Amino acid sequence: MAKLQNQKIKILYLMRAFLERSDEKHPLTMADLMTELGRYGIQAERKSIYADIETLRTFGMDIILRKDAPAGYYLGKRDFELPELKLLVDTVQASKFITAKKSGELIQKLEGLASHYEARQLQRQVYVANRIKTMNESIYYNVDKIHNAISENVKIRFQYYEWTVPKGMKLRRDGAFYCISPWVLTWDDENYYLLGFDEEAGIVKHYRVDKMLGIEMMKEPRLGREHFADFDTAVFSKKIFGMFGGEEQDVKIRFENRLIGVVIDRFGKDVTVRPFGENHFDIRVRIVVSHPFFGWLSGLGAGAKILSPENVAEDYRQFLCDILAQYGEADR
Repeated sequence: MAKLQNQKIKILYLMRAFLERSDEKHPLTMADLMTELGRYGIQAERKSIYADIETLRTFGMDIILRKDAPAGYYLGKRDFELPELKLLVDTVQASKFITAKKSGELIQKLEGLASHYEARQLQRQVYVANRIKTMNESIYYNVDKIHNAISENVKIRFQYYEWTVPKGMKLRRDGAFYCISPWVLTWDDENYYLLGFDEEAGIVKHYRVDKMLGIEMMKEPRLGREHFADFDTAVFSKKIFGMFGGEEQDVKIRFENRLIGVVIDRFGKDVTVRPFGENHFDIRVRIVVSHPFFGWLSGLGAGAKILSPENVAEDYRQFLCDILAQYGEADR
């Protein structure tokens, strides 16, 4: 009976052999396949293995027979090609929001999508300047819970924390729960953010997903649909800096020509560029005016200048004066 059972699953062990032990540079001969089956106590004739290979091909596996050296059978096309897996591994390692522990677990799963030989090439290390891995392991489950709430059209509640100077976690609102209608999950500066409607305040707010604790789905339906009817994540990400709140305004900025690449990287290729003289160009963009925006602009030095509105230009000048004053105090 055991022998018969082994015969029934023989084709599954052949499938595993092709998935794990074969690639273009490492084909399996008929002798290799018979040896592989023998590891599981399965005796098989060549004729039955040929038939199983044809069945696997009919099933959709791209099993190729190479006649020149090294000769044998191997799995050609896979769900993911090796360069694609390398890209995914690099992304996992470079992502700040994925913990070191979870990075290792995900990469091990990605290795399972390649042959044993190709998997060795996925054991690589990506070095990213100033990368800081998050310590919050629950972010993956938070994202899943938020997606479920959005799908089921219900509110969520959660606690929200912030870091203290002694590097401890402190719950905001003395631990009271936030009640929010979730609508959009977005990505900014290597962090996940939830955009949702706060019924109590009557406005749209955003929250760092890795700082949300104890997320619970509620039975109450979401509110604030009108605020997200025409919401465009791409447009949103262009006009807000560092996910800091502020007043949304149309701002006209003049840049030196050498900064065109920086402007396109920030605002996209659709931004309207108007040349000014031989060495400058102007743009007009709708952005959320905040200190992170001023910080980004000041990083461009004398190559960028706010033209209008005057109140924003004045706020920027005050921002620069405050920075200079702080440096002056530090030098004393």
